[in-house]
Amino acid sequence: MTQAGDETVRAYIPPPLPPDPPIAIAGLAVRLSAADRALGRLDGGVALLPDMGLFLYMYVRKEAVLSSQIEGAQSTLSDLLRFETDAESGEPVDDIREVSNYVDAMRYGIERLPDFPLSLRLIRELHQRLLRSGRGMNKNPGEFRNSQNWIGGTRPGNALYVPPPVIEMQACLHDMETFIHATHDDLPPLIKAALLHHQFETIHPFLDGNGRVGRLLVTLYLCAAGVLQHPLLYLSLYFKTHRQDYYRLLQEVRENGNWEAWIEFFLDGVTETANQASNEAMAIVNLFKQDRERIPKDGANSGSVLRLHGALQAHPYINAKRAAAQTGLSMPTVNTALETLQKLGIVREVTGKKRGRVFCYTAYMAILGAGMQPPAD
Repeated sequence: MTQAGDETVRAYIPPPLPPDPPIAIAGLAVRLSAADRALGRLDGGVALLPDMGLFLYMYVRKEAVLSSQIEGAQSTLSDLLRFETDAESGEPVDDIREVSNYVDAMRYGIERLPDFPLSLRLIRELHQRLLRSGRGMNKNPGEFRNSQNWIGGTRPGNALYVPPPVIEMQACLHDMETFIHATHDDLPPLIKAALLHHQFETIHPFLDGNGRVGRLLVTLYLCAAGVLQHPLLYLSLYFKTHRQDYYRLLQEVRENGNWEAWIEFFLDGVTETANQASNEAMAIVNLFKQDRERIPKDGANSGSVLRLHGALQAHPYINAKRAAAQTGLSMPTVNTALETLQKLGIVREVTGKKRGRVFCYTAYMAILGAGMQPPAD
C-alpha cells in the first residue's frame, strides 16, 4: 500500500528479473525458432537492398508515427514526410512535433550504442529528446518521476494499474539495469527483450512517454545484443493491432505471473513484424524497378525523369523547388519531368493548387502506409 495524495492505494512492485520460478523455455522453442528465422530473413533481405539506408530512413519514420499513434496522436506518415521535406510550410502541429522527436530519439539511441551501454542514463537521454517539445514538454523530460503515477482511471484510487512508488521504483530500475547487462542468465536475447519491455512498462518510471520509450527499448536492446544488425524491428504496429491482448497480457503477468503467455505473444509479434518488414522491403525494390522500366529511355528528357524518380525514392512527397535542389536540375526541367511522371501515373499532385504544388509517389506511400491509419476518435 502507498499514499497517493489523500488516498491509500495498492501499488504493484515487480520482483527483479529473471522471473522465479524460471521461464519454461522448452515450451517456447517453436515460437523462438520462428522469430529467429524471421529476423535472419529480415537482416539478409535488407542487406541485398540497393540502398539499405533509404529503407531504414523510411522505416524509422513509419515506426515513429505508429508509436505516437498508440499514445493518441492523429498524425500520419504523410504528415511527417510532407513536413520534413518542406512540402508544407508553417510550424508543425503537436502531433507532428512528437513524431519528429521520436525519430530524433531513435536515431540518437542507435548512434550512441556502439560507444555507450544501454543504461538508465541512456534511457533518460532518450526521454529528454522525446519530450523536449510539444505535448509532454512540461512532464520533466529526461527525469524519472518523483511522484506517484497511475494507468487508467481519473486518480490512483480508481486506476486500472498503479506502478511502484518512487522509492521502490528507484530500486526496481537499478535491478532492471543489472538484468540488461547480466551475462550469466542463459536467456535467449529475444526472451530477455520480452522480459525487459514488460518490466519497463510495469515500473513506468516517467510521468509521460513510457510507452514510446518502452517500445524503442526493444529495438535498442536487440541491436546491443547483436541480434539485429540493423535497427529494423519495431513492434508498434503489432501492439497497435492487438492492443487489447497486449494490455491484458501485461496485466496477467502482474496478477498471475503468467510470463509464458506474454512471451508467446511477444515472439509472435517479432515473427509477424520481421516478415512484414522483409516483404515490404522486397515490394519497394520491385516497385522502383518496375517504375524505372516504365520511363521511356529514348525520350528527350529521360535522364532528368530518371534522376527525379531517384529523388522521389528518398522523398516521396516533393515540390518543384525541393526537386531542383535534390537533383541539380533547373526548375523548367523539373516541371517537365514531373509532368512526365504524372502522365505515367507514377506521381500525383495532391494539393489541387496551381502554385506551390506538391507531388506524391503514390504507390510507394501505399506500401509504406499499410496499417498506419490513426486510431478512431
